[in-house]
Amino acid sequence: MAAINFKKITNLYFLKVINNMKKLQQAFLVALVSLFFLISCNNNPTTEQSMKKCSQTSWGTADNKPVYLFTLTNSKGDIVKISNYGGTVTSWLTADKNGKIADVVVGFDSLSGYLAKPPYFGSTIGRYGNRIAKGIFSIDTATYHLATNNGANHLHGGNKGFDKVVWDVVPTPDSLASLTLHYLSVDGEEGYPGNLDVTVVFTLSDDNTLSFDYSATTDKTTPVNLTNHSYFNLTGDITQTILNHRLQVHADKFTPVDTGLITTGVLQDVKETPFDFLQPHAIGERIASVPGGYDHNFVLNRTTADNELVATVTDAVSGRVLEVFTTEPGMQFYTGNFLDGTIKTSQGIAIQQHTALCLETQHFPDSPNKLAFPTTLLKPGEKYHTVTAYKVSVASVK
Repeated sequence: MAAINFKKITNLYFLKVINNMKKLQQAFLVALVSLFFLISCNNNPTTEQSMKKCSQTSWGTADNKPVYLFTLTNSKGDIVKISNYGGTVTSWLTADKNGKIADVVVGFDSLSGYLAKPPYFGSTIGRYGNRIAKGIFSIDTATYHLATNNGANHLHGGNKGFDKVVWDVVPTPDSLASLTLHYLSVDGEEGYPGNLDVTVVFTLSDDNTLSFDYSATTDKTTPVNLTNHSYFNLTGDITQTILNHRLQVHADKFTPVDTGLITTGVLQDVKETPFDFLQPHAIGERIASVPGGYDHNFVLNRTTADNELVATVTDAVSGRVLEVFTTEPGMQFYTGNFLDGTIKTSQGIAIQQHTALCLETQHFPDSPNKLAFPTTLLKPGEKYHTVTAYKVSVASVK
């Protein structure tokens, strides 16, 4: 039996321990360096994590095209969700005076809600927002016939307006809380002349302003009147009406309508009428005097071509304030008159009459047939460009 060399075994043992200690030391140093870089990245505004102000989620398909839901987030924590189906604002999560987060626009959690064709919830409207009488207009010697999808009249672009198409997504840096959508409306689509090339840029700023920048060009003269059709309820609770919201509109005149809601072509003074919102009034204060409720265009008191404040809505319960800025000459004020409970939210809550309001900035309704109104005709070589912004804030409201 060979003698055991205890000295050799002891040396080998201590050598192994020393090697293991070196490995542990190296691992510790690597971990320390990694932790340093991790902390540095999390405090560096140029990292991907901090830059991610616009994220994208697959949301199904429509017309055999992929549909996405985009989430815009600002530094205040406001979240706005927009789909490229219809260029639709599906959600706007923002805090009330107590810090409680709620959704202030009407929308659905899934694409199926929009494929069921609700009344333009949050959608981009085109080619022509609002109504065109009898779906007919003329340009020079040519007469054009559009779909009559609202009684005897044409409404919001026809049977398949911009609210029901899948828009192309233009790449936007993740560092911006912004989304750019593009759509080419081909010559003859819904009866309109010309290939209309449209771009809409949605941007959520850090002061809780959601802006819509619309631009378009055409190769044939065509009417264009783009807008957004978001339904607002500042309480954040769709079971509550908007009749206690207080509205102020900077407009001395409005455009009265006939029984088919087609403007008569007259610019009427708001004074001594239920349409006088030059000073704030509760929406429900005089609505009974307006047959069917408010669904009228206001002629805005514009002083410049800039993006001006034209309307303010306040809600005393939540403390939320909604301000509307636009470069447009008009704004349609609509009180959800046709909501009747048949449409339900994704949570199964029936959406009833007067539980939401719309403030649709625009050119005047039926302008192609009312030559005295500001023109909506876009000609080749010209560029259509308008800007509208909605700002939500919190104030002490009495």
